[in-house]
Amino acid sequence: MDKETAKLVADLDLDRLPQHVAIIMDGNGRWAKQRHRPRLYGHRAGAKAVRKVVELAGELYIPHLSVYAFSTENWTRPQDEVSGLLKLLMEYLNKEIDEQHRKNVNVRIIGSPERVDENYLSKAHKITSRTWNNTGLHFNVMFNYGGRQEIIDAFKAMAQDVQDHKLNPSEINPDIMSQYLYTKSIPDPDLIIRTSGELRLSNFLIWQAAYSEIYVTETLWPDFDKAEFVKALKDYQGRKRRFGGVDE
Repeated sequence: MDKETAKLVADLDLDRLPQHVAIIMDGNGRWAKQRHRPRLYGHRAGAKAVRKVVELAGELYIPHLSVYAFSTENWTRPQDEVSGLLKLLMEYLNKEIDEQHRKNVNVRIIGSPERVDENYLSKAHKITSRTWNNTGLHFNVMFNYGGRQEIIDAFKAMAQDVQDHKLNPSEINPDIMSQYLYTKSIPDPDLIIRTSGELRLSNFLIWQAAYSEIYVTETLWPDFDKAEFVKALKDYQGRKRRFGGVDE
């Protein structure tokens, strides 16, 4: 960790960091509009912010980081923006994978395969597969992800297993349900960060977020840097997590 980063994290309790941070990266379009540039200009700037948070999460030994890169609803955006976002994701993976592999980061693409070109998805998984045996930060790129679609897919898979006599309906509980989600090997997020000031989850990890701490900042995503990340972590450490119980 360099001196500048060490100074930023000096006030953090490194023994009380979240195990899983999930981020709703919002504000790229508004950031670009403020500069009288096209929306894709903002998305490219946002990719640089991703690099910063991945770097800091690794330096702090946070086990899991998930970013909401492309939702199941994003297909409704103008075609040129959708095409640009898909191109940008592939560019990001090609550009960053060597560095992430060197840093022992495990990169995964998580989401629904529906509506995604099979060759595109296969290429993305092939690029990230180099990192799948890495044991450092687990960096989850939530692509074509939607919380409702995830739950529907889980119900379908459970129904099939019940039909095939692999699952008894009486055994279904929250733990079993979690094993049918896209995130089955990932702990629920302790902290969800949303940039740009919007106060909603936008269909992101809606099952997993049941007891997540939520931090909202007015900062637009391209301006979210390591200092902003530390602010969110510091705020998280000031929370009391009771999970539906009461203080002793």
